[in-house]
Amino acid sequence: MLYGNKRESYRQVFVDSWEAYRQGRPLAGVMALIVPVILRHPEYQALLANPDAVLDQDFPPEAGQSNPFMHMALHVSLEEFLALDQPVGIAALYAQGREKIEAHALQHVFVECLGEAIWQAQRYGKAPDFAAMLDCVGRRLALARPG
Repeated sequence: MLYGNKRESYRQVFVDSWEAYRQGRPLAGVMALIVPVILRHPEYQALLANPDAVLDQDFPPEAGQSNPFMHMALHVSLEEFLALDQPVGIAALYAQGREKIEAHALQHVFVECLGEAIWQAQRYGKAPDFAAMLDCVGRRLALARPG
């Protein structure tokens, strides 16, 4: 489960998923979503193999660091959004995007727009605006939102 208010326990799910994969253990539940994300991000694999160093580490943007756990979690969220087509239209927009750019680059466009929607929600104390997220993706890819 990726929910909780302790970042160490949240991050531990990523560490445990990577460990299970490396040991050849079966991947159940959310681990089956997390491991492919980790495999597409080799730059984070060494971090996950050294949990004592990263479970409580800060990744301040002002230091020029992106938070690898946040980044991977956004990818996992995108996978869930696509599987459910929620918000409605995201799967069609993704399919349109796949006609323009390769999958991982496309996912990063979605992840950046999702991250922006979450940041705006936190900034203004409201729910994320997923319609704005889809508009952001459409603008960045020069696509019209299916509707």
